[in-house]
Amino acid sequence: MPLTACKTCGLVQHLDEVPVRFKAHCAQCNEVFESKHLNSRARTGALALAALLLYLPANLYPIMVMEYMGRHTENTVWGGVKALYEDHMWYVAIIVFAASILVPLLKLLGLAFLVLYRGSRWKNGRTKIYKWVCLIGPWAMLDVFLLSVLVALIRFGQFATVIPGPGIATFTLVVILTILASTSFDPHLIWKEGRN
Repeated sequence: MPLTACKTCGLVQHLDEVPVRFKAHCAQCNEVFESKHLNSRARTGALALAALLLYLPANLYPIMVMEYMGRHTENTVWGGVKALYEDHMWYVAIIVFAASILVPLLKLLGLAFLVLYRGSRWKNGRTKIYKWVCLIGPWAMLDVFLLSVLVALIRFGQFATVIPGPGIATFTLVVILTILASTSFDPHLIWKEGRN
């Protein structure tokens, strides 16, 4: 039986092999040590593929439709980034670009690599990619993007009619699917593949 230290309280204890759909808890603080996900690789791959398929429509379809003094405009995510940049709101443009376009794409590509690549080589590299995916995860925030939409609603609310476009639904789905894909991946697979 291997020894395992709890990340919360530090208690070192023996940990048997955890069956699928079960969780191992710390004897002292009840923190979850390990839980096995059934079909983790397939589920992660399916969710990441669905998010990748929706990624293009999410960034190409208009997320906001605005009627202003008889003019009809449809704004995409990229169009919003460009508009913020042209209005000299460079920092906001960079944050919206990173949180809405760049980080979700990098996260999905990292997950795709972890799902598709099997074998005993480069375990340390794949572990770093997994940690990197977990690290950049909070930056793929829908609330940063929605905040920019709300700023537009408040800024133009008295003078214009602003309604959500069809791209907002696909964008939201991309964010949700990306979160589900990253939480369903079992990082223990990286190290257990080469043992057999």
